[in-house]
Amino acid sequence: MKAFTTKAAVLAAGLALATLTGCDHTSDSEDLAAPKPAAAQTAAMTATFKANLALRWAPIHYQDTDVTGSHGLSGKADYISAINFDNDWSATNNWNNLANYAATGHGYYSVVETGTHWFVTYAFFHPRDWTDVAFLYNIDEHENDLEGLLAVVKKDGSTYGALQGIVTVAHSDFYSFVPVGSPLQANQEDLDGTLTMEQFEGGLHPVTAQEAKGHGLKAFPYYKIDGDGLKYFPSSTFTAEAPANANDRDVRYKLVDIFEPNGLWAQRFNTALFVNADGGFQKSRGNGGANAPWAWDDGNDVPGRGELATDPAKLVNSYFKNLGPFDLTYLENRYKGIVR
Repeated sequence: MKAFTTKAAVLAAGLALATLTGCDHTSDSEDLAAPKPAAAQTAAMTATFKANLALRWAPIHYQDTDVTGSHGLSGKADYISAINFDNDWSATNNWNNLANYAATGHGYYSVVETGTHWFVTYAFFHPRDWTDVAFLYNIDEHENDLEGLLAVVKKDGSTYGALQGIVTVAHSDFYSFVPVGSPLQANQEDLDGTLTMEQFEGGLHPVTAQEAKGHGLKAFPYYKIDGDGLKYFPSSTFTAEAPANANDRDVRYKLVDIFEPNGLWAQRFNTALFVNADGGFQKSRGNGGANAPWAWDDGNDVPGRGELATDPAKLVNSYFKNLGPFDLTYLENRYKGIVR
């Protein structure tokens, strides 16, 4: 366990910093510079709000680890990391570079908005999707892995709304979970369970978990830690920590906007990272592969490839009923070029 200031103090400091700087950690001299044009001020405030909304509903995240097998690097292959953890945006050196670079906790997010809801996509990256069974190396392994979830947040008049449910990505299948008290009911897809919520830094957060090796993601405890494992918490101070070991139950992860300048979305035409702009990661080894959120797909459901992130209102309208007032028109959806 690591030493931290009180949760209340950390949250207050983090939110105050976000409010003052728009998450950019500007210097005192920059604060005293000439006022920005109104359009720039509006964009900065919108970015700050989205960062705080993503922080408010970011999952407490369990990650099972496996310390056996040479490809697991004593559990390190199960640590979540930045996609550019090795200081480049190339996807074909990540498998080898993982042994030589720190795997600090990062979680990627995007916010899409309609008149009635916010839809927050979260994604967690692993440089290796691996196995400890030698004869399966060429069958069950591949370089790069990115799986995550969609959080459905109802605008209810409060600052950050009410979380009504999540849809998670486990390999090539989606699973839906709702917290106790949610009005959402199964529609064209079954509900797969109850979403656990845990108190953290002044509010209830959803609790999710990823399996070791293949890293499928579901609500906790539908996946859970079996023996060694990590427990990640979203950092309100923009801190990305590396676990002390493969059984560290107090690790902070940093939230990163998919749409930040020169970020993941801006890299979609980078052929060293993606096969093409559709979002399939390049790889140097293995069978199967990883996809960006705008390419996640459950081939057995109505929404199309990538629509969990790019058209979440359509997906939610298909997955759930008893939604109440539900707007399908986007106020902001940067995947579709709709910007406030």
